[in-house]
Amino acid sequence: MKSMNIKKAVLSLGVCATLMVGCSKGINEFGDINRNPNATTIPITSALLTNVLAGIGGNVWGNGINTTAGLYAQYMSETQYTDISRYATTTLNWDGFYAGALYDLQNIINTNSDPATAAAAGEFGANANQIAIARILKAYYFSVLTDAYGDIPYSQALKGNGTIPYDKQETIYPALIAELKAANAQFTTGAAVQGDIMYAGNTTKWKKFANSLIATLALRISKANPTLGKAEFAAAVAGGVIDANADNATITYPGGNYNNPVYAYYVITQRFDYAVSSTVADKLTALGDPRIDKFGNNPKGFPYGLTRADALAWQTTNPSFGFLFAYTATPQTMPLSLISAGQMFLARAEGAKLGWTTENATTVYNSGVTAEMNRWGITNAGAIATYLAQPSVALTGTAADNAKIGEQRWLAHYPDGLQGWSEWRRTGFPALTPAPGAGKAIPRRIPYGPNEPLYNPTNYAAAAALYNTNSQDAKMWWDK
Repeated sequence: MKSMNIKKAVLSLGVCATLMVGCSKGINEFGDINRNPNATTIPITSALLTNVLAGIGGNVWGNGINTTAGLYAQYMSETQYTDISRYATTTLNWDGFYAGALYDLQNIINTNSDPATAAAAGEFGANANQIAIARILKAYYFSVLTDAYGDIPYSQALKGNGTIPYDKQETIYPALIAELKAANAQFTTGAAVQGDIMYAGNTTKWKKFANSLIATLALRISKANPTLGKAEFAAAVAGGVIDANADNATITYPGGNYNNPVYAYYVITQRFDYAVSSTVADKLTALGDPRIDKFGNNPKGFPYGLTRADALAWQTTNPSFGFLFAYTATPQTMPLSLISAGQMFLARAEGAKLGWTTENATTVYNSGVTAEMNRWGITNAGAIATYLAQPSVALTGTAADNAKIGEQRWLAHYPDGLQGWSEWRRTGFPALTPAPGAGKAIPRRIPYGPNEPLYNPTNYAAAAALYNTNSQDAKMWWDK
């Protein structure tokens, strides 16, 4: 789902920042001839940071990763062109990540690290704090890429090299965790970082976000490397994760030229290809979950995975069904959530069930569901207590708790398709039924895009061979 206005602004900022670097090089090479004394010769790091944060919606949603993953997680149904939800092979290029947000973040790091530019960059906040924030966001972006594709260029990326090898996911995950820990340790009490439209330079909240991302990554490797997962999860929780909605990692859109990407997709581009799936709507209905009036503008879900002919026929007899959020009202300003308190409480419930912490699973589980209800504007304590008391929701200390926690985590990540799909791949919860009559299983990864065999053929071939010739059905390392 693309936010066209955000994309234009992001492109403008990105081009300007890139031109600043290029112009600096040209001036150094040709001396002071025709030099404009008023021109900026180094990147404006606050603008780069705003660019990255404002562009998260466009990059993650607009790139296609989150919409494709959201279809695989059955958060959404395709209403017209139903190929992806019927598992036609969908390849996506990652160029926009490496040449866009990741490049800008590396530029922030380089500019604040270089003695020749650090003082000028320091006008936009303490150098160490700018670097730490950029490192955290880089880790976030790389986690998105590896969870989508598996092995990716990581350790040799963003160094100005040409064709570079792919790193194994089993080495990327520990490296990301180590990077996040190092970034947290780098924060100082120096001047607040400017251009930070997520936390306004609040280092305490950035540390909580980093720890929450560590805990998320640690839990994701619960089957592939439980020893490392347990140690890092427990340490992250002890260090302080997001535990209040006021600290949620969210991008708040002011509207106007900067809109929530879901709103922009429906209202600005006037596309209506995605509806709330019947999978989600039926689950919410069965649980009597009040979020059904928040997840879509209509509680009626669209059947998942229909053929194009069947989808069009169904619409003829069912003209009213739910689109994501109440898109015709005011969600242009709706925040885009990366990690919330409720999601972290529910992750802690799973960690407690695994024996990774000494926390009480029921206590943190109830806190997680409550926080998620509150995040969606549901604050009636009695109604939430009644919801939690249902046999289909309440934890009982049995093996059935795993499915309940898994289902609530799936609901909590809506509509973040990559997170919902990743949790389903790892846990198998909820039990999703593949598209009817498709004759295929739900994909386990997004295949490498068509640019890789063209521009990085040798390294692509080696990586693709490990995934059954770049198959969408091949499992990645943590997917056990």
